[in-house]
Amino acid sequence: MTILLLGGTADARYAADALHQAGLKIIYSIAGLVRVPKVDCALLVGGFSKRGGLSHYIEKNNIRAIVDITHPYAQNMSNKAVLAAKKQNIPYWRLDRAAWTPLTGDKWTEYASDIELSDILKNTNRPLLSAGQVDSERLWSWADQANIERIFWRTAVAPKFDIPANVTWLKAIGPFSYEQERSLIEQYNIDAIITKNSGGESTYAKLVVARDKGLPVFLHRRPILLPAEREFYDVESCVKACVDAFGTPNNFFEGARSQ
Repeated sequence: MTILLLGGTADARYAADALHQAGLKIIYSIAGLVRVPKVDCALLVGGFSKRGGLSHYIEKNNIRAIVDITHPYAQNMSNKAVLAAKKQNIPYWRLDRAAWTPLTGDKWTEYASDIELSDILKNTNRPLLSAGQVDSERLWSWADQANIERIFWRTAVAPKFDIPANVTWLKAIGPFSYEQERSLIEQYNIDAIITKNSGGESTYAKLVVARDKGLPVFLHRRPILLPAEREFYDVESCVKACVDAFGTPNNFFEGARSQ
């Protein structure tokens, strides 16, 4: 049988290698906007719209299960996968990466939408905006607020539109160390951090720096996803369940982790 693994994260890349080594037939799907990883299994880059849609792709390629290990904020992809799996009557399983939780000294505030963020920005002058892609109209509106001196917008993919004069775009791909984040925050005199509650260790260091420096952090609340048939909270248990259900168990963890 063939498993369609929806990826684009470090956990997904590990899972793809582990399942491939376990003898399962895997198609690893990514958007490919940032970088294309090296994996041993089949790799699909660029999504499904140009391939007739996800449901059509599942049927044409004899997909027998979907394992979703996309980013926690990949709401559209995850929800489309749930619906396509139901239509094709195949399992849909998801890895739900644990969200970050505040510790003593954290000054965190959640927000639900870009509209709420507009109000939040009225309380900052030089924020680090590290919450992914933003549309042109919204960014220009934020930059035009009277209190905004400069926005430092950090993304992995370059903007496809002209940005305001008081917006500095920073190209960067995690993981980021504590030293890197502290240097950036001090270099640009950043007074607040705006980000997504992505979970994991790759981009957590900026929150530690914010805690140490007493800076406010504004976290975009996680989207609500359609329910999965099975949900996992760590990659090892997800991979083990896939091997138990769809393949022959073996000692694959050691080999995958050593790469």
